[in-house]
Amino acid sequence: MKALIIERPSSARVAELPDPRPADGEVLIRVMACGICGTDVHIFQGEYLGGYPITPGHEFSGVVEAVGAGVERFRVGDRVAVEPNIACNNCPSCLNNRQNFCERWQAIGVTLPGGMAELVVCPESAVVPAGALPFDKAAFMEPLSCVIHGVERARCRPGDRVLLLGAGPIGILLLRLLLLQGASEITVVERNASRLSVARRSGAAETRAGTDGLTTDFYDLVVDASGAPALEALSPRYARAGGTVLFFGVPPAGKTIEIEPFALFRKGLTLLGSYTSLRNSYQAVALIESGKLPVEDLVSHRLPLEEFGRAIETIRKGTEDAMKVMLFPSRT
Repeated sequence: MKALIIERPSSARVAELPDPRPADGEVLIRVMACGICGTDVHIFQGEYLGGYPITPGHEFSGVVEAVGAGVERFRVGDRVAVEPNIACNNCPSCLNNRQNFCERWQAIGVTLPGGMAELVVCPESAVVPAGALPFDKAAFMEPLSCVIHGVERARCRPGDRVLLLGAGPIGILLLRLLLLQGASEITVVERNASRLSVARRSGAAETRAGTDGLTTDFYDLVVDASGAPALEALSPRYARAGGTVLFFGVPPAGKTIEIEPFALFRKGLTLLGSYTSLRNSYQAVALIESGKLPVEDLVSHRLPLEEFGRAIETIRKGTEDAMKVMLFPSRT
């Protein structure tokens, strides 16, 4: 099979590897669509968890090619998506329903071979039925499940006024889900003009290219989807007294920000982080199937594995009106 391998930070190639075979309890999937997200960029740049060499890709869907002994829920030919986070289900975190903080956490595409390959092996417990969804839509299951977890943590209420910082693919998913949750108006800040256009079409009440002139002490909920430390540092000033700030975007590891503790104290703010998802996969599939949260319009690029380098540069530079860049490893 063909597989993309990141050999070390900033060095990747497509290689031919032996086809994997499923062991007991495992499912072999032919990958039909695999999204690239900011985490993959961080992995490529050496800024995230896991070691090298690694085949990345944790946002993917495909067709069951084979199953190992004991697999009960899937048959050859089934269309599936994958929840990449694998928990041990036996550590204190798992036993307290915090599987996303498993002490023996593994992740397909981060610490284990991922979906930027023609074939990948996954535990049956990580595989989710995708019904009749097109593969590019089913590949949004993983990012949308993370967004659902973040919105659940933020407890957006009907009528809330929301400030959303960043309108990349994740930002737009957050925007659309927050509107479904009942947010009355959402202001979006994004310097990329084409992404602001998507935000307006998605229901943003106001769009801005920067934070100048934003009303302070006003929003019920402020969500950072940019992962930019400079924006994260500004976030608390825009929340109303008693409001909530959700840090959702993935920032570079090791960076720090300055926040005035007295301001947090005086305003009684709630500051939250959101890490991956927590058993939100079936919710994500159901939302996509319902059509109430569209995703297909977010795919801006459809590329073969061999164009991974171009994909990364397009995402990093924000050129070519890039939104979700998707690879198709098994395209013929």
